[in-house]
Amino acid sequence: MVLPSFSIVLETENLANADLEGLTKSLASLAHQDLSPNCANEVWLIESGDTPLDLLDRLCKQYPWIKIHQAPLDTGYYKAKMLGAELATGEVVVYFDSDCIYEPQWLRMLLETFSEHEEVQIVAGETMTRGVGIYGTAMAIAYIFPPFSGQTSPSKTRQYFLNNVAFRRDFLLQHPIPLDLPLYRGNCDIHARNLIREGYVLWKQPRARATHAPPSSLSHFFWRFLLIGHDYYWQTRLAAQKNLRSEESLKGANGKLQIFRDRFAKMIAEDSRHLIYFPLAIPVALSSAVLVAIGYFITAWKPHLLLATYEQILID
Repeated sequence: MVLPSFSIVLETENLANADLEGLTKSLASLAHQDLSPNCANEVWLIESGDTPLDLLDRLCKQYPWIKIHQAPLDTGYYKAKMLGAELATGEVVVYFDSDCIYEPQWLRMLLETFSEHEEVQIVAGETMTRGVGIYGTAMAIAYIFPPFSGQTSPSKTRQYFLNNVAFRRDFLLQHPIPLDLPLYRGNCDIHARNLIREGYVLWKQPRARATHAPPSSLSHFFWRFLLIGHDYYWQTRLAAQKNLRSEESLKGANGKLQIFRDRFAKMIAEDSRHLIYFPLAIPVALSSAVLVAIGYFITAWKPHLLLATYEQILID
C-alpha cells in the first residue's frame, strides 16, 4: 500500500506537570513502530522550555530523526500543535504526546486509513488510561480517556484526542484548531464539533491504539480534575453559544449511567483485574468527581480564576 507522506509532531508543553520519564517512554514507543519514524518527512519536537537541555541532547543523540524547534516560553499546548502543522512538509500531520505509549502498529494504522479512503481528512486513534491497581482502576473509571472499544474497522466518530490523531495538513491549516478559547485542554472538543457542524466526517481507526498515563502526583491529580471541571463549564457555555451541543449532552442522567456501564464493561473486558480493585478504587474515583464538580462551580462563579491561578503556579 502506498502511504501518504507524513510529518510527526510532539510538543513539550505537556511536560510542565508530567513525569519527564514519560517523554523517554513515548519516544521509545515511536522508535519501535513497525513503520519507522525514519520514513517521516520530519519528526518535530516543539520545545517551549519544559525539557532539561541534557535530556534533549541525549534524546537527539539516541533518536537522530528528531528535529527540535525552539518555541517561545509562553507557547501553549494547542499553539505548539498548530505550529508543528505549519512547520510540517508531509501530506499528513500525525500528533503524539509525551505522556502516551503507542502500540507498534499505531502509526501505520493511522496512515493506511488515509490511503484506503481518499476523502478522509482526519483519523483519530483510540487512547486508553494506563494502569491497574487501586489508583489505576480509579483512573480507568474517572479519567478522560475511555477503554478500548474492541472494534477493528474504521468508523465515524464525534471526537478526537490530540495525543492520537492525524490530519491532512492542508485541511488542518484551512480548518485550524481554535486557540483563543478560555480552556485548558478542551479546544479539540470544540474543534471536532465545529467540523461536524460544517459537514465534515471524523473517522476513528480503533487499531491505532495508545495508552495515556494517569495524573502522576497528588498535585497533578488535584489540578487536573479541577481543570476538567473548568473545561466542562466552558465547553458547555461555548457549545450553547455556537449551537454545538453534543449527543452526550442530550442524553441526561440515564444516558450518563449507560456511558458508565459501557466503560466499566470494556474496562473488565480489557483487564479483568480491574474487578478486583474496583471496591477500593471507588473512594479515589469519587474524590476525582468531587474535584470536577468543585472546578465546575468555581468556574461558574469566577470564570477565569482556576486557569489563571494554575498558570501562575507554573510560572512561579
